[in-house]
Amino acid sequence: MYVRVTSRKTTSGQPVRYLQLAHNEWDPVARMSRTKVLHSFGREDDLDRTAIERLVASLSRLLEPDRAAAATGPAELVFVGSRPFGGTDVLDGLWRALGLDAVMRAQLAGRRLDPRVERVLFALVANRALDASSKLAAADWVSNDVHVAGLDTVDEQACYRAMDWLLQIEPALAKQVYYRVTDLLNLEVDLLFFDTTSTYAEIDDADEPVARDEHGRALADPDDPDAASRKGFRAYGNSKDHRDDLPQVIVGMVVTRDGIPVRVWSWPGGTGDSELIRQARDDMRAWTVSKVVWVADRGFASAANRRHLMRGGGNYIIGERLRSGSAQAAQALARPGRYATVRDNLQVKEVNLGDGDRWIVCFNPAQAERDAHIRAKMISRLEEAITGSDCLSRDKRNQLAGVISTKPGLRRYLRTAPAGLLRVDQAAVKAEARLDGKYLLRCSDAHMSAEDIAVGYKQLLEVERGWRDLKQIIPKKIIDLNTHA
Repeated sequence: MYVRVTSRKTTSGQPVRYLQLAHNEWDPVARMSRTKVLHSFGREDDLDRTAIERLVASLSRLLEPDRAAAATGPAELVFVGSRPFGGTDVLDGLWRALGLDAVMRAQLAGRRLDPRVERVLFALVANRALDASSKLAAADWVSNDVHVAGLDTVDEQACYRAMDWLLQIEPALAKQVYYRVTDLLNLEVDLLFFDTTSTYAEIDDADEPVARDEHGRALADPDDPDAASRKGFRAYGNSKDHRDDLPQVIVGMVVTRDGIPVRVWSWPGGTGDSELIRQARDDMRAWTVSKVVWVADRGFASAANRRHLMRGGGNYIIGERLRSGSAQAAQALARPGRYATVRDNLQVKEVNLGDGDRWIVCFNPAQAERDAHIRAKMISRLEEAITGSDCLSRDKRNQLAGVISTKPGLRRYLRTAPAGLLRVDQAAVKAEARLDGKYLLRCSDAHMSAEDIAVGYKQLLEVERGWRDLKQIIPKKIIDLNTHA
């Protein structure tokens, strides 16, 4: 199709041009091409140009952006390429608002590095946020798929060099970002929540063991006799993703009461949770100018951790294991007293055990109903599994008990009678029923109300939500596990 121009003369002899939308059709009888007019636009000097603009815009939407630009641009315009930049532009604005570019430029002073390294690191961050991929794919993404201001193209080696440099400046960079975020967002950092998770790498073998300090950092001398441990960064351990068959790493995060992350750590796979909070507390101490109450889950409740968190006037709120068999937990649950309702589905009772800590028993009626429902289902499954087992031989019953022992939800309620018969442990059922909807907290702060302690611990869910978001957004196969390597 094309625009056909025809000319005529008025009665006064003035030429007038008419525009038509036409295309050529082959006439098989006449064996020649004939012009067919599809639409007449009328006189050229009397065109409805607004209508034509709408038509052109409508047709342009059917084309790729680069082809539409080439088709509608002026003849002297040479179209070179087209890349989206909305997402990278928004992230770049946030990057600059946090002052990351300025901090990196200051760290670059006096170094013989590519001055674009800050742009390369931004591009890698933008790639993880918008289209997470490997460094090789990220380099292609930057060079061909998006527009990153100040970085038209980049190669894979530049990405690796930028990451190496990032590891060198990470402590200074993290501290400056923390100050910028707390200032821009007016964050309250008097209550900090700490938790850890694990993430795995789909590789054939774990990393080779190397000498590491007490914080899991690789030492310069691989044979250092004073090394605290010797292990690879991606190592086997107890996976929180239920993938014990794959090497993993441990990641820790501190967030504010509003769920804003303020710092992240990573440790070799298989590192126990117990001592990690001490490093987090020491690393954060130089950043925080006010008294801090640390909030952590039951895995960090050791006496050594509690003493460490109280140094320098700090305090803690830590969950206690109800099923640990500890005398303190048993005493706290056995103490009589009324619960006070502080929030919807949250009741609290404070008990004094005379050990210097404050003990808060929390009760959630809705959770109690869920716990009872789940237990009823578990008992029903257990009864179904052991029905008819009295008729089996002792060896067969032992085999069945061994199979049930691999299922924690069922194992808890299984009892083997003196005669070797399998039964539901009614005493265990009653003991579990007493714990429905309850959790136990210990706090060292003498001034916080019981409500603030319970609500503060409940906010630890913000960290767990952060882990879920992180693991859903960043595919595990492409997580960069080079830190500490």
